Amino acid sequence: MRFTKMHGLGNDYVYVNCLKEKVENPAEVSIKVSDRHFGIGSDGLILIKPSDKADFRMDMYNADGSQAEMCGNGIRCVGKYVYDYGLTKKEHISVETLAGIKYLDFTIEDGKVVLVTVDMGEPELKASLIPVLCDQEEAVKEPIAAAGKNWEMTCVSMGNPHCVIFLDQPVKDFPLEQVGPLFENHERFPKRINTEFIEVLDRHTVNMRVWERGSGETMACGTGACASAVAAHLCGYTEEEITLHLLGGDLKVRWDREKNRVYMTGPATVVFDGDIQL
Repeated sequence: MRFTKMHGLGNDYVYVNCLKEKVENPAEVSIKVSDRHFGIGSDGLILIKPSDKADFRMDMYNADGSQAEMCGNGIRCVGKYVYDYGLTKKEHISVETLAGIKYLDFTIEDGKVVLVTVDMGEPELKASLIPVLCDQEEAVKEPIAAAGKNWEMTCVSMGNPHCVIFLDQPVKDFPLEQVGPLFENHERFPKRINTEFIEVLDRHTVNMRVWERGSGETMACGTGACASAVAAHLCGYTEEEITLHLLGGDLKVRWDREKNRVYMTGPATVVFDGDIQL
């Protein structure tokens, strides 16, 4: 199988051009290629496919083989792949995902994509649709008990479910490896959850770490950054447009409340191409 390893701010996936390749049992393949000791090493597998609804289709699988609806860092890499590898000449494309059709705009330098802006669509705030078990219609500053402590969570879906926790300590010192799994598998999240832990620096800037459902801590999470930007503004901590400092680098996210759409801008990087025998 021919593949390309790419990353968006360190959130790395194995990409396969399924206009040329055929991948049987993608869940099993994702587990195999994601292994950082015996495989290629990645947070999962992303398949680039033809679509009858958009320019391309993106199917993604986590490192544990579970299928996910969307990945903000992943879709930026899909955009770079299809342009840089000559699958399209357009600088504005549409990509079908399990979370709907997303629209991408490219910043081109020397014939290569260096930045991708993604229209991530409307944030979903209704608790039952995220889903999160909650007595209120929206889970904004909602109490939750986990890891022997009471927290306040704000839940947002960007096509996949997110729980955002604002910390009163530096996020770099937070015991994510212990706390993250307890949120991911908490009984209040019927489909498990991605959890973002946020340190607010000022009205325009935050630090973020993320525990991703099915993958553990990753260097970055695009949908998580978008959910965090929405949550931070909803809770009154930040303005509509912010910069998020993630372990792998920075993302800019703007929630246009008038249009109720979220826009994310960030880089995408090719690491290497290769072949693997499955």
